[in-house]
Amino acid sequence: MPYVHITDEAQAAGLRDDLRGSRRFALDCEAAGFHRYSDRLCLLQVTTDSATYIVDPLAFDVAALFRGPLEDPDVEIVMHGADYDLRLLDRDLGIRMRGLFDTQVAASMLGESALGLQALLEGRLGVTLSKKFQRADWAERPLSDAMLEYAADDTRHLMKLADMLAADLAAAGRTAWAFDECRALEANALARPVEEAPEDPVARVKGARDLTPREVHALREALDWRDGLARARDRAPFRIVGDPPLLEAVLRRPLDSRELADIQGFPGGLARAEGDELLRRFDQVAQLPDDQLRPYPRNSRRGPGRPPPEVEELAEKLKSARNKKAEALGMDRGTLLPNALVVAVAVEAPADLAALARIDGIRGWQVEVVGPDLLEVLHRKR
Repeated sequence: MPYVHITDEAQAAGLRDDLRGSRRFALDCEAAGFHRYSDRLCLLQVTTDSATYIVDPLAFDVAALFRGPLEDPDVEIVMHGADYDLRLLDRDLGIRMRGLFDTQVAASMLGESALGLQALLEGRLGVTLSKKFQRADWAERPLSDAMLEYAADDTRHLMKLADMLAADLAAAGRTAWAFDECRALEANALARPVEEAPEDPVARVKGARDLTPREVHALREALDWRDGLARARDRAPFRIVGDPPLLEAVLRRPLDSRELADIQGFPGGLARAEGDELLRRFDQVAQLPDDQLRPYPRNSRRGPGRPPPEVEELAEKLKSARNKKAEALGMDRGTLLPNALVVAVAVEAPADLAALARIDGIRGWQVEVVGPDLLEVLHRKR
């Protein structure tokens, strides 16, 4: 099936009519986070019963084109691994999807060992997808014919794959399980996280924990310097210069841009063009009094702490029951019930299925499928 490349409003008329008449279509999105400073939405691929379309959201505003069908709960949208794409659609287009059927979710409910799209298409349909453009820069314009062909393949076979998985779900009595998980994906994409203080960037650099407070402060300045350049050039920060060369610069304190360029992995052109500003920042940090230095944030992002021993003991018994049930169902243990939820059950110790269902994050199908096994463990404890 050939694709239709849409780069302006006038070209979108055919797709608009096709979507209006469709109660089901496949969708995929491409972003540019691997190459660009921002992970903005760069491409939408759509396959209906009659055609495959590649739509350029960087060329014109596509929100009105997609909002109606994507927000209609009676239109089934077939996607694969949709979690990130749902957030992109919400953030960049203001679209809050309904009607999702996620083939990755469906495959996990069936106990498939390999959940990637390529593995599923090859195993189920004998279709082999190219890997050539997995790390492509989708913000690049113009896109090559080979890139567009690659993008089109991401949706061409999705509905046929969905049909096979849906049939297997129905035969296994697991259709409702996948339905619950898809609704949860939609809801999670719309959840607005509570505003938190941004993470100190030095906490993401391997080896930063072992630096002195002055070195940590200098590294923080180096990361801020790199971030400013990345933002101005619209490039991913690691494509400006990687963490290891920056860390080495902090430790070696080069005297000039030539010594900076001698550091392994530090781009010579960057050192010559922008290195003086980095070295100036290092000099400022060297002159700061000790009480003005910001050391490594050793207590940042602390978790809730380790549960009491009796809760840990109960959680292990609950995990054993969960594992036994997962093996009987031929499912991954974490898919049936993640460890974090098992611990939550141990903490709450619900007395019945209704109380179990009230635990945050528990799905209805999980209560039905593994709930009785968990309650049996809890009743034995009591």
